[in-house]
Parts: sequence; C-alpha cells; structure tokens
Amino acid sequence: QVQLVESGGGLAQAGGSLRLSCAASGRTFSSLAMGWFRQAPGQEREFVGAISGPGFIKSYADSVKGRFTISRDNTKNTVYLQMNSLKPEDTAVYYCAAARTASTSTRILNYDYWGQGTQVTVSS
Repeated sequence: QVQLVESGGGLAQAGGSLRLSCAASGRTFSSLAMGWFRQAPGQEREFVGAISGPGFIKSYADSVKGRFTISRDNTKNTVYLQMNSLKPEDTAVYYCAAARTASTSTRILNYDYWGQGTQVTVSS
C-alpha cells in the first residue's frame, strides 16, 4: 500500500508560480513511477507529467511543457511539481499518483494509488 498526501496548492496570479509536493508512505517509493494529473470542473482528469522511479526519465503534457517541472527526492519519499508561468487554464484540482512500475505512463489506468488532490487557482 502507498499513501499519498499533496500540499502546496493555492491561489496564484497569471504568470506566477506554485510548487506542489506529494509525500508518499511505504518503502517501495523509489521503485514506482509517479505522476501528476489535474481535473478542472466539468472536465475529465488529464495527465500533466510523470517521472520514473529513479528520476531519470520525465514526460509532460504538451500544455505544460516548458512551464512545469517534475522532480523527486527518493530519500524523502516526495515528488514535486514546480509550476511556472501559470495561466488561468491551469486552474484545477491537482492529483499525484503512484504507478505500478518504475516506468512512466500517461495513462490513468496505470496508476494504482492516488492522493486526495490539492486545488490550484490561477487568476487573470
């Protein structure tokens, strides 16, 4: 079992930055790829970014590429999402998720464990 707790959401102005954190329980953290997803009101949950277990491979949605950076600290069982140049369309509830393996995936079905989500609101 892996338990995930997100933090760091809040209100930001367009062009600003926020950093999300996701703390994981369990001793297998470094062997699991981690992903960030988001869900805006009335929309489906969508992939934002993912990082492999060791942290060497990262992938991003086109909508956030160049603005968001995912990283992890396996000594602290924590994954981060640094969000820069925020836009109003980035407003959503952001979720971190743990995958079944160390390989990254954009598919929701490949993630077994989910956090409770943290709200990010970007004002124009």
